[in-house]
Amino acid sequence: MLNYTQHTINTPYMVGPVHCYSAVINGELVLFDTGPPTEEAAAYLEEHIDLDNLRHVIVTHCHIDHYGQALWLEKRCNATIYLPYKDSLKAKQHDQRIEGMSHVLHGLGFGAAYLQELQDIFEKKAVLPPFPEQYKIAEHDIPKRLGVGVLACPGHSQSDLVYTVGGLVISGDTLLKGIFQSPLLDFDLGTRERFDNYGAYCETIVTLSALKGGLVLPGHRYNIPSIKETLTFYLSKLLVRVHKLHQYLDGNNVMQLIDKLLKGRVKDIFHIYLKASEIVFMMDLLNDPKLLKDALVRSGLWPEVAQLYEAAILE
Repeated sequence: MLNYTQHTINTPYMVGPVHCYSAVINGELVLFDTGPPTEEAAAYLEEHIDLDNLRHVIVTHCHIDHYGQALWLEKRCNATIYLPYKDSLKAKQHDQRIEGMSHVLHGLGFGAAYLQELQDIFEKKAVLPPFPEQYKIAEHDIPKRLGVGVLACPGHSQSDLVYTVGGLVISGDTLLKGIFQSPLLDFDLGTRERFDNYGAYCETIVTLSALKGGLVLPGHRYNIPSIKETLTFYLSKLLVRVHKLHQYLDGNNVMQLIDKLLKGRVKDIFHIYLKASEIVFMMDLLNDPKLLKDALVRSGLWPEVAQLYEAAILE
């Protein structure tokens, strides 16, 4: 198995510390993810990474805590930076994405005030720091000599990539022990429609379940003992929540459902957006449950969650 170093860097965000990973691959120093755009993170990288000899920076997904130092690293060293293709589209077509997201969210019941507040959040550099001026696309441009496998696994956002190399699985936020998540609501700049987070999630289950025997290096918390165990945890939580959702449906739009579920306890607009992502995901599941069942059968996970699935779908 490839020797690696786990770097744990503090963040000022709710997610807590983030893990980045470095390894020498075929004689070249590679860093997976960068940490947040803070002075503390930059100081950490200066102290713990041989930046003068760093050759490649490979990003799992462009959320602030995972790629926030990409621009600084571009200026500080000669490393080539690789970003996911869908994140590159977000950078190049930012205005179109924001317009598309506003249209999608309006259709889900978000009012003008909510939309303006959420747009203001997405416009701030605190959410989306500047991209490096020169970068390459991870899916196409990582040199073959490094032997890094690139897997599209949008289990957290539409751009998530999982990297495999030397018996390691660098998973970013796609596999997090003990944390339930579903892919975020977004506008797909390729299809010009709402990102199909449910369909993407089903394919991600199949892709991840095939990664047997690799050591998972997650973006937060600790190494997970088993991909199958983590996927079963996600799916179990999901199906329990789908089962509970039935009583609230009754023709309500997404914002009305959030009001019923949260009863006004959550006021933060970004947290409401996260909850909306989860609800839309579950409603899509209920509209086409066979898609999930097929993915569970293909991945070999059906026996573990069959009973929960039947309870959730046949309510």
